[in-house]
Amino acid sequence: MGLDVSSDDRTSLATTTAGPRQRRLALAVVLVSTILFLIAAPFAKVQLRPVAAFIPVYETAVFLIDLVTAVLLFGQFAIFRSRALLVLASGYLFTSTMTVAHALSFPGLFSPTGLLGAGPQTTVWLYVFWHVGFALFVIAFALLRDAPEVPGRNARAAIISSVAFVVFATGSLTLLATAGQHVLPAIMQGNRYGPGAYLIALGGWPIVLLALAVLLRRGPRNVLDLWVAVVMCVQVLEIALSATLNGGRFDLGFYSGRIFGLLAVSFVLLVLLIENSRLYAKLVAGQAKLRRLSSADALTGIASRRAFDDALEQEWRRAMRDRVPLALLMIDVDGFKAFNDTYGHVAGDGCLRMVAHALATCDSRAGEVIARYGGDEFAILLPETDLATASALSHRLCEEVRKMAVPNAGSSGAGHVTISVGAACVTPLRGRSPMRPTTLVEAADHALYAAKAAGRNRVAELAIQATSWPAAIVRTTPSEVAENAVGAKM
Repeated sequence: MGLDVSSDDRTSLATTTAGPRQRRLALAVVLVSTILFLIAAPFAKVQLRPVAAFIPVYETAVFLIDLVTAVLLFGQFAIFRSRALLVLASGYLFTSTMTVAHALSFPGLFSPTGLLGAGPQTTVWLYVFWHVGFALFVIAFALLRDAPEVPGRNARAAIISSVAFVVFATGSLTLLATAGQHVLPAIMQGNRYGPGAYLIALGGWPIVLLALAVLLRRGPRNVLDLWVAVVMCVQVLEIALSATLNGGRFDLGFYSGRIFGLLAVSFVLLVLLIENSRLYAKLVAGQAKLRRLSSADALTGIASRRAFDDALEQEWRRAMRDRVPLALLMIDVDGFKAFNDTYGHVAGDGCLRMVAHALATCDSRAGEVIARYGGDEFAILLPETDLATASALSHRLCEEVRKMAVPNAGSSGAGHVTISVGAACVTPLRGRSPMRPTTLVEAADHALYAAKAAGRNRVAELAIQATSWPAAIVRTTPSEVAENAVGAKM
């Protein structure tokens, strides 16, 4: 059954508007139920063999379905604080507890006359109380839809009070149908209905029809309203088959009516379970979106500082485990403050986006992480890369940025946007060095400052020895010189 509960962005059946597909599906369920009812009705009094397992299986299923539905609705109430949800949850809990009393008192199930001091009229009156009581809860649900929310601090107390009320009501009605059965009109004569059977129709049908009328009059505004209305429609058919048109227990109406009842109590649980699946899917999608947002820099679209820090920790551990080199490039846009002062912050943002794009599209390799480290600084993490390879890539990055030819009147000498790069590399060894992932960042930063101090628009390299940090060798190379050297070798 495809229930379209995902067409609205709101997060509860009690707030999600019932769309055309939902309404067509609900109408189809009612029409099919009505057709099956019309087929079964003429044969309702046909006596069938008693099936010993039918009642325990049926009532166990009803008990579990209603109990789970009540728990889910109480959970919805705890979130949305709706008094209508609280009442409906209490109604399903009431039917669940009444099912227990009905099963215990059913003659021949646990004892010839039933438990709890049951008499010949106990079970049938519990059936009436069960269905009339649920209909009254549904009427209250419909009338309380616009009631003020329960204050958050009182939600738990409201649930406890509702549970206590349901237990009290079930106990009182059970006591009336057992110890007080002599004051109730006789309905059953053995397993057949007696002259008083009309009391079931008078007691059950009007209240159930009234509940349906109140729901429809106020209009099924949301998915929950719609399927509760379907439940009441099917319950009308259930009462007609199993307690009005039939002749007593174990005839066709008795069995088919209870199957209708089992279907009726399943509808709301089904849509609640589908809603929970939908909400879980939305939660997973939301978490994935949050991870994407937190791992991407909002301005440039490349990895964020947080994503870089996570990747550095992960790659450091892998490099230590596999004993492979790990390189890092720290990159700074030369004279960026002067660029902002000359062209404005909007142009500055555009410049950073262009630089980020140039870095991301230049000889990208699997596993590398290109991130905005902060302000006008970028970082590129290069797993399994030695210093020579990292240095060569650094010079190509400088050339890519120069090719953009973005004017920078504030630049000292170049006249266009350039970058300085600090390259560092280390092969971390487990247990033999006090170095940490931040050591690599400090080394690349140290090299970057050396590049800028040497005149900017160049690359500085720093080789870290695993047992001698912080001692290191720094070599700076103007990027133009390096590019010419590379071109000569080619």
